[in-house]
Amino acid sequence: MTSLKRKIIALLWALATGTVLGAEAPAPYPLEQWAMREVIVPRSVSLSPNGEQLALLKIPTRDGNPHVEIYDTADLSKKPFRMNADRMELTFIRWLNDDKLFFQARRAVRDTVEGRERSTYRSKSGLLDVKEKKLESFDENYFVAQLLPKSPNKVILGMAVPSQTKASSRARRAQGAFSPYDYYEFDLEKDTRKLLVQGKIAIGAYGFDGEGVLWRAQGVDVSKRENTFLWRPTDGADWQEFYRTSADDWEFNPFRVLGRDDMNANHAFVLARNGHDTIGLWSYDMKNKRFAEAIFRHPHVDVDTWFFGGWRFHSNRWEHPGKLVGVEYVTDKRHVEFFDESEAALYKQLEGVIPGAHDVSVVSRSRDGATLVAGNSGPRDPGTYYLLKNGKLETIGSQQPLFASENLADYEFVRYKARDGRDLFAYVTMPKGKPPFPLVVMPHGGPQARDFGGFDKWAQLLANYGYLVIQPQFRGSNGFGRSLREAAFEDGGQEGRKMQDDNDDAALYLVKRGLADQKRMAMFGWSYGGYAAAVAASRTPQLYQCTIAGAGVFDPVLQFRYSRRGMDGETLERYLAYEEKVVRPVDEVAKVNVPILIVHGVVDIRVLVDHATKYVKLLEEHKKPHKYVKLEGADHFSNTLLYDHQLEFFTAMIDFLQDDCGLGEA
Repeated sequence: MTSLKRKIIALLWALATGTVLGAEAPAPYPLEQWAMREVIVPRSVSLSPNGEQLALLKIPTRDGNPHVEIYDTADLSKKPFRMNADRMELTFIRWLNDDKLFFQARRAVRDTVEGRERSTYRSKSGLLDVKEKKLESFDENYFVAQLLPKSPNKVILGMAVPSQTKASSRARRAQGAFSPYDYYEFDLEKDTRKLLVQGKIAIGAYGFDGEGVLWRAQGVDVSKRENTFLWRPTDGADWQEFYRTSADDWEFNPFRVLGRDDMNANHAFVLARNGHDTIGLWSYDMKNKRFAEAIFRHPHVDVDTWFFGGWRFHSNRWEHPGKLVGVEYVTDKRHVEFFDESEAALYKQLEGVIPGAHDVSVVSRSRDGATLVAGNSGPRDPGTYYLLKNGKLETIGSQQPLFASENLADYEFVRYKARDGRDLFAYVTMPKGKPPFPLVVMPHGGPQARDFGGFDKWAQLLANYGYLVIQPQFRGSNGFGRSLREAAFEDGGQEGRKMQDDNDDAALYLVKRGLADQKRMAMFGWSYGGYAAAVAASRTPQLYQCTIAGAGVFDPVLQFRYSRRGMDGETLERYLAYEEKVVRPVDEVAKVNVPILIVHGVVDIRVLVDHATKYVKLLEEHKKPHKYVKLEGADHFSNTLLYDHQLEFFTAMIDFLQDDCGLGEA
């Protein structure tokens, strides 16, 4: 469908539903706007320690790579200093002191995938000297392990240990997802480095305090397939183990050390279940190897243990490095349980002055605390950054400045019942207009993942084009307690069965509420969500008019076999049983009874494009209605979907829903 035809249909749809000419909603934004990447790269805005300079990564054109911009905080209107990384794409920056920024960058070095999880990108790191206006790359790819505020010309950088090719297969399996690291102290003034500690599988992930003292570590006991946690009571003392847990139970029963409990030198703050369904924050007595005190635990949801945190450290990392001041949990939005009164008061003050405050965070703060950068995001705010200096709040910019808040959609956090009586949650994004609406059910990837509310680009795009969107947190999702996570593995595994029922029940819940039109429903998902969309296409009785499978796992047995190299023990046994019960879309093609759109990145390293190639061939052999969009140069992850990828993807999706599916026709 041409862009003009699409806009005419959008206008006719708006007229038919009474949402223009003074009614509730304008015509949707052009897909060219939705395809734009974030103008300001998320989580890239930060202040120099003295608060005089502001650095961020900005994408200047729709096809351009990010470059660094450095502003004078005394006058943001001044022309900033700009620098790019030539042929590499900058992905991360961070101030190390007042003159130097650490950066990470990547560049595509292959146009074909050499194996699952073998990236087509090569990554580098280095330093940007702001005074000298010079960019220098390291030979190795480092990450910032620990700033050293009391030694402003020094920093601790970490580096993944190269693969241990001589390690036994048993050791590699026991290692699983654990990666050991080497750590170096860099002298930024002398341009020298000193090896502090080398990582090994037995003990290889280390933690430093704000003065650079090595005090905690993590490793793997290969012989017992257990993760181990260790600490040193004083600098230079011998390592002492204080906790261990089965590698087979790790995904259901995580244990994460956040930092020292400053009320007791022998205690650490940890995230763990400790026998409860939900993950909470605990003070753990390392000396006596016991959980000493429950600090916070929510009865229905976990304290977040992945994504971008789950915890809040002090906003002034220069004066209070590593000081834990609160923990996060997500229900209708991201909430913070503070146990530091001054930090709680600061956030309350910011929420009172930031327009449309929803999910507010202090992303950077000067050493003296007087200048800070705050960020906000929410359903009507794709992400906006603010500078607070000398009592004045000034807008730095938006990640997506082309979208007006009044034209974006609100969402609702709902609880619904699955057909077997289990309570489940979902996020519902509401389009403008009057119900019942055409519905898109959008299950998340993973499946050991979750949605977070706030601004969801795909949900907002669909709502902008008139579709009601529901994102079910089906059994197997993270964040809602162990029982829901483990329910995915009941009776050998529930992928394509009860997990699929949960998605369908979410749709029927909205039909029952009168919000969704049962004759105009579709399912769209990415990764595991793409798998769910493929399963939905062959179900009977059929709820949907069509499905859209992005980066879908069309053959889960093939996917599990890719992963077996890292499995052993109970974990391997569980997944072998899973293989026998899981619904395989490649075996269900003859049952496909609605049109299906397949979208897949050609260099997807998580779900190889072989999945889509095999599935599409079977659809052709069975003469099933389908369309296939191959995204050249696109990987599995959203940050590899560039402007052209997103425009091709979004155009195919909206055209498919309107033309092949008929969801836009009342």
